[in-house]
Amino acid sequence: MRHIPRKRFGQNFLKDQSVLDAIISAIAPCYSDIMLEIGPGLGAMTEKLLHHLARLDVIELDRDLAAYLTNRFPTEKLAVHCGDALDFDIHSLRACSDRKIRIVGNLPYNISTPLLFHLMDFASSIEDQHFMLQKEVVERMVAEPGGKAYGRLSVMLQWRYDMDMLFVVPPEAFEPPPKVDSAIVRMIPREMPEKCSLQALEKVVTQAFSQRRKMLRNNLAPLFSETELEKLNIDPTKRPEDLNVEQFVSLANHLK
Repeated sequence: MRHIPRKRFGQNFLKDQSVLDAIISAIAPCYSDIMLEIGPGLGAMTEKLLHHLARLDVIELDRDLAAYLTNRFPTEKLAVHCGDALDFDIHSLRACSDRKIRIVGNLPYNISTPLLFHLMDFASSIEDQHFMLQKEVVERMVAEPGGKAYGRLSVMLQWRYDMDMLFVVPPEAFEPPPKVDSAIVRMIPREMPEKCSLQALEKVVTQAFSQRRKMLRNNLAPLFSETELEKLNIDPTKRPEDLNVEQFVSLANHLK
């Protein structure tokens, strides 16, 4: 298919066969898996996944690509959902099964963060997630406290997932090549995340990182007094990147 990549969809199609094989090896799909691919594009990953699966669901926003995939692969093997992944009900894939869902995808930068947060709502129904993202985004996801990369994305996702950056993918592996390196991340929902309101955690984390260079006593002043921070064993003179996930959870659980 001759398809001109559309910038508004952030389309960069993976073409390097060795990279594709490495991703398949990392995913290790099994015949009976319930799997969803987000953003299949021209179907390079789709084709390889179908060699291992009884059936695969894909969601594609581009109508031309959705029609192409529908015509290219047998409908009994591939179910193509044309639409926005941010509106897709993941639970609908489990209608006839109690198995958890595996999700894979090459996520464009413009929707990566909103989509990662959207999928948190379905984490209890998901077995694992393997995504291609900009390397910088993956570094932020897995960053440890104390570094510049550690921030809102790190805290929110690490509360809900165990994550690993598997390997880096260079620009020349894509058509057209992006301007930055990409990376593969594995995300496994934590069986027993620390009990916490997602809304409260997001409120605390967003407020804390609103001005990274300021101390917590300034950033969190709308939510906590210095005395309250000290009672939670949190130094008010620390900066937000100095707190670990457990400390943010503690703050969220004490939010009035």
